[in-house]
Amino acid sequence: MAKFYSVGVGAGDGSYITLGALRALEKSDIIAVPSKKSGNKSTALNIISKEFDTSKKELLELEFSMSSDAKERELSREKSAERIIAALKAGKNVAMITLGDVSIYSTCSYVHGAVKNAGFEIEIIPGITSFCAAADKARISLCEGGESVAIIPSAKGADLEKYTADFDTVIIMKAGADTDGIYEALKRRGMESNAIVSSRVGMENELIEPLREGKSYGYFTTVIIKKKGF
Repeated sequence: MAKFYSVGVGAGDGSYITLGALRALEKSDIIAVPSKKSGNKSTALNIISKEFDTSKKELLELEFSMSSDAKERELSREKSAERIIAALKAGKNVAMITLGDVSIYSTCSYVHGAVKNAGFEIEIIPGITSFCAAADKARISLCEGGESVAIIPSAKGADLEKYTADFDTVIIMKAGADTDGIYEALKRRGMESNAIVSSRVGMENELIEPLREGKSYGYFTTVIIKKKGF
């Protein structure tokens, strides 16, 4: 029976791809490539292309809508799952690739249930997250001993003062458009020097630096806040 591989390809740099990910790609007949909109370039596909010859595999582009309409998002996920299941029913192994790790805000998680309910086996291949890669490049630890860590998807709607009070380390993903608000929230607690920004980690124009007020950052931006500082 065909098998579905849910593959985390790491953060930006082809060197972050694990041996497990490469083996899953090799075993697969089809590489499923998620995108926000049909025809968009895939960062995950670009990453694996540095270390793996994708020309030998069939590519299946899947559109996962980022619409504010929940029904539209759900419909796009259902359609993507149906296309994967159809390939599996045809006897083809499918590897769906995702940035970072499959368990951290991953597109792959949306199709796991449908594939499992269709009777197919799923193998999940973990990957290196952007915030782990950023912490290592910045030469800092995310947590030590009994320290606690919070991971939040964005600063929008988040009570940052509460998070920074309750946790030793706070990781804010997709933070590029909200860095000034994050800076102001930290300043109110006297913690404006306790944050590091990583932007496009592992990619071209990578930037890792202390959080600065009034500076613009792109989509692939993560902020790491340490209560005790660095």
